[in-house]
Amino acid sequence: QVHLEESGGGLVQAGGSLRLSCAASGRTFNNTAIGWFRQAPGREREFLAAIIWSTGVPVYPSSRKGRFTISRDNAKNTVYLQMNSLNVEDTAVYFCAAAELPATLSSRNAYNYWGQGTQVTVSS
Repeated sequence: QVHLEESGGGLVQAGGSLRLSCAASGRTFNNTAIGWFRQAPGREREFLAAIIWSTGVPVYPSSRKGRFTISRDNAKNTVYLQMNSLNVEDTAVYFCAAAELPATLSSRNAYNYWGQGTQVTVSS
């Protein structure tokens, strides 16, 4: 099994930035994609971004405004989510997840392994 662990969440003031990390272990990244999702209480888990490990090609939902950027560090087996210009609506638990390609990466059903999540709270 693949093990994923998120870090980097916390309390941030509106307008600030955070970089979340997803450390992966347990299997190779060949034909693997890593995605970021978030979930607020009472809401569905929302797709934020994904990256194809073998190529580094990112995938973003059309509904995003471009404030979030996904990247990877091959040496550290880590995927990052850079979040800028945060607002109160960004408050949620943020998860990373692993999918095996081919997959529809915008769908949470495509991901078989999930981290525990890291809380991001944005204050006004």
